[in-house]
Amino acid sequence: MASAVPAPFDGKAFVAQLSTAPGVYRMYAADGSLLYVGKAGALKRRVASYFNNAPRTARIHSMVAQIARMEVTVTRTEAEALLLENQLIKSLAPRYNVSLRDDKSYPYVLLTQEAWPRLAFHRGPRALPGRYFGPYASAGAVRETMDLMFKLFRLRSCEDSVFRNRSRPCLQYQIGRCSAPCVDLVAADEYAESVRRASLFLEGRSDELGEELAAAMEAASARLEFEQAARLRDLLATLRGLQARQYVDGHAANLDVLACAMQGSQACVLLLAFRDGRNLGTRAFFPRTNGEENAEEVLAAFVSQYYAEQPPPAEIVLDRAIPDAGLIELALAEAAGRRVALKSSVRGERAGYLDLARRNAQLALATELASRGAQQARAEGLRDLLGLAEPPARIECFDISHTLGEATVASCVVFDPAGPVRNQYRRYNIAGIEPGDDYAAMRQAVERRFRRALEAGAAEAQTPATARNAVLPDVLLIDGGAGQLAQAREALADLGVEGVLLVGVSKGEQRRAGDETLVLADGREIRPGAASPALQFIQQVRDEAHRFAITGHRGRRQKARTTSRLEDIEGIGPRRRAALLRHFGGLAGLKAAGEEEIARVEGINAALAARIYANLHGLVPPEPASAQDR
Repeated sequence: MASAVPAPFDGKAFVAQLSTAPGVYRMYAADGSLLYVGKAGALKRRVASYFNNAPRTARIHSMVAQIARMEVTVTRTEAEALLLENQLIKSLAPRYNVSLRDDKSYPYVLLTQEAWPRLAFHRGPRALPGRYFGPYASAGAVRETMDLMFKLFRLRSCEDSVFRNRSRPCLQYQIGRCSAPCVDLVAADEYAESVRRASLFLEGRSDELGEELAAAMEAASARLEFEQAARLRDLLATLRGLQARQYVDGHAANLDVLACAMQGSQACVLLLAFRDGRNLGTRAFFPRTNGEENAEEVLAAFVSQYYAEQPPPAEIVLDRAIPDAGLIELALAEAAGRRVALKSSVRGERAGYLDLARRNAQLALATELASRGAQQARAEGLRDLLGLAEPPARIECFDISHTLGEATVASCVVFDPAGPVRNQYRRYNIAGIEPGDDYAAMRQAVERRFRRALEAGAAEAQTPATARNAVLPDVLLIDGGAGQLAQAREALADLGVEGVLLVGVSKGEQRRAGDETLVLADGREIRPGAASPALQFIQQVRDEAHRFAITGHRGRRQKARTTSRLEDIEGIGPRRRAALLRHFGGLAGLKAAGEEEIARVEGINAALAARIYANLHGLVPPEPASAQDR
């Protein structure tokens, strides 16, 4: 018996039961996938507009034709509806919404919270205790700011493992960029004062800092401390010189300038950021428009989504008026706890910056489209080379990285027709294999990735994250020859995974780019040559997998090496460990010492010294510690 065809969605009947309250509506297709998320000041009126006889764009017509059901969530205010809409777009990625696709986390300046705080570049989860200043438009802007900070305030930049084990100042002290707190060349209260002043500068309170430095200079001069007064004079001169270049229209600007360029349904939004009048650089974003061709709608979606994640400045200058500007202003102000102004009609220097942003947006879009065209040509070349019916929609690549078997890490990178999908990259710490066994490492990584995909696919209720894990690639690249490929093929066969085209990427004898051999699962070998667009695409994916693997390996190896092996020795607590490292200037000095030298350290007797020596040199340790040496 043929299954019954589901009745078409009755939009007018659905609208009849809606209220005029503000809220969010969601449209679903017959297969349960989410088509669209929208906000409304009055749900009844907004949803009804989709089912009347008014003219619609092809994008809206296609979307409405696919609706199988709708859901609504009522909110207290329209601003709440906007916030909820942004959250749902980010978490659920509806098919027809304009969505901000930004694979990179934003860079920050981190001032750590510890006895001797350090200044650091930070990108990623804000897990370390401390203050995060930003976000900045680009990594270059962060590094420029930090370079200035080291010259002005001479804060340390070294990792804690280096800081704890220094016995003499490093080069940063010699060139005047650090006050060497590691070897006590600066008093704790003086360093704390530098940290406080650095915080004022990063908070944008340069005027307050300048007045404070001027008063401190005069006080030092009155005390006849002329060297200190001269240093403060130089610091103040540098700060005043910086401030002289920071003013926009006579005020220390705190604003973002946004311009949107479009070609068809391809869009670029360029951000030019100022904080305390300092130009923090530009950044180009390429949101997924999903067929939307109206630049005002794209820019409005960008503003609401971007500033839902990032703290907005007091002023946002736009190259065009956007829908719901008043509502977006209200929502941003509520989230920030202060007034936020959206402006699209400006004069003076702001108009000049807006023109600069427009021109750069157009240039960035042209460059991106040229790059996408080349990427599409490479994807089509790969289709022809591998005999596929269509260009692959999803490519994954695995690589293994280790140093003589130490800290083995496997990487899995993901590419789609638009390029790398960085938020779906994965790393796997490999354990339980013989050191240096690349075949076993590859098999373990492939098993872990695809077992998780099968588990996610079998789950009844999938979250967006598990849904991504359930997606299988069209092409799976393995960095290696027939051996690694065989391990991946066996792993997929054991799991029952089908429909994935396996390709091994084997380097040539001279390991020269362009000489690679592609090894297929049926044993065939293909040598496309350096001029092949398909091989260039494969090289791009393989090189990204290699970069991602080696970065993870270095991090894991560094963590293992900076974690003191003394922590594993019974009888060595924090106090004895600190005494040992301080006495010998670090773990390297301790390893070079004999048992007698180790026993000279306060709190370390001969038996404990022998056990330390044995552990550090891989020897059979003596009997466990007795009560007297614990």
